[in-house]
Amino acid sequence: MELMKEPFKKPSPLEMIAEELADAHMEKLSAETAVEYAQSVVDYNVTRITRLNSRLDEYRNDFETTKIGGTK
Repeated sequence: MELMKEPFKKPSPLEMIAEELADAHMEKLSAETAVEYAQSVVDYNVTRITRLNSRLDEYRNDFETTKIGGTK
C-alpha cells in the first residue's frame, strides 16, 4: 500500500530484502514441485521397466519351453 501512495519512492533495504526473500521462497516452492513431479516420472518408469523385464522373462521362458519340445 505504501508503494501506491508514493510510487517513485526508492524502497528501503529492509523492503528489498523482504521482497527478495519472498521471491526466493516462491522459487523454492516451484522447484520442489518440479522435483516431486520428476521423481514421480522416475518412479513410474522404474516400475514400468521392472514390469516389462518380468514380462520379457516370461515370454522368453515360454519360447524356450516350446522350442525344446514342451507343450505350451
